[in-house]
Amino acid sequence: MQLAFILYKYFPYGGLQRDFLRIALECQQRGHGIRVYTPIWEGEVPEGFEVVVVPVKALFNHKRNEKLTAWVEADLARRPVDRVIGFNKMPGLDVYYAADGCFEDKAQTLRNPIYRKWGRYKHFADYERAVFAPDAKTEILMISEVQQPLFVKHYHTPRQRFHLLPPGIAQDRRAPANAGEIRAEFRREFGLADDQLLLVQIGSGFKTKGLDRSLKAVAALPRELRQRTRLIVIGQDDPRSFQLQAKALGIAEQVQILKGRSDIPRFLLGADLLIHPAYNENTGTVLLEALVAGLPVLVTDVCGYAHYIRDADAGRVLPSPFEQERLNHTLADMLADDQRRAFWGRNGLAYADCADLYSMPQKAADVILAERP
Repeated sequence: MQLAFILYKYFPYGGLQRDFLRIALECQQRGHGIRVYTPIWEGEVPEGFEVVVVPVKALFNHKRNEKLTAWVEADLARRPVDRVIGFNKMPGLDVYYAADGCFEDKAQTLRNPIYRKWGRYKHFADYERAVFAPDAKTEILMISEVQQPLFVKHYHTPRQRFHLLPPGIAQDRRAPANAGEIRAEFRREFGLADDQLLLVQIGSGFKTKGLDRSLKAVAALPRELRQRTRLIVIGQDDPRSFQLQAKALGIAEQVQILKGRSDIPRFLLGADLLIHPAYNENTGTVLLEALVAGLPVLVTDVCGYAHYIRDADAGRVLPSPFEQERLNHTLADMLADDQRRAFWGRNGLAYADCADLYSMPQKAADVILAERP
């Protein structure tokens, strides 16, 4: 078959983007053609992919999205395909990969009612309805159990159209046999002494991921513990406001913010704790990447994958509603207890051996390629 994948932006370090690439490669390996439509492509193009960089621009994102939809529809009319797979909500999809939560639920519960008078709201509501309306034909690949009831509540989507996928953690995230050597080399490279503690926060979108909360928690550590703790943050975002916050909190020398990079497994093996106090997160792939690397995790319960940390007993999950003081105390307790961190790390490795945390691309491809009535 010839398959068309559509997404609003591709760059190598985003969670949605990495999921798209692994699913598309799985389909390609099964013998199918891959065409990709996107306004922005950063990074290498996989061999055999036809990447169409759609020439659309607009002052507002929702206007750009509408132009993209029209352009792609016109191109597909000239060059038809067998399946259209979207990684963002939009009309005309055969399959939608639900990386984002329910927009309508957020609009009704987190926004002022006047927001629903704006054109931006109408656009995103219409595009979501095009996927989830009862009479739509789109098959839905779900990666978060907590979001499905919200879509059913607002759209009465038939349950048989939902396909819950297992996580899709890449095997290269698992701790290799020489993990100890990699850790030692990493810590030498970053100048970390044996008694120093490395805290990592990984993920683009620093505001949503709760980096402000992490900085406050590091600043609140007891003096001796704070002095031997470093925080490395990795992600594609503007770091300036958080660098200013770190400076105001007196921890600028201990905080390093790096752009997205391809050697994340080294950081997971070299660190002592992953912190992820997100405000909201549909899944949180990095939580499982830490788990399979044997790195303990401190995470808020709003993340879709937080339950895996609890199930594996591989760290601590903070309950809602969020309390900064609770995060501060929990971080201090986890950093101060070397034996407990080692226990959580062993639990994560054991869980990685027995749980299906890896087969998402294969299961997604099964749905995409399934025969249609």
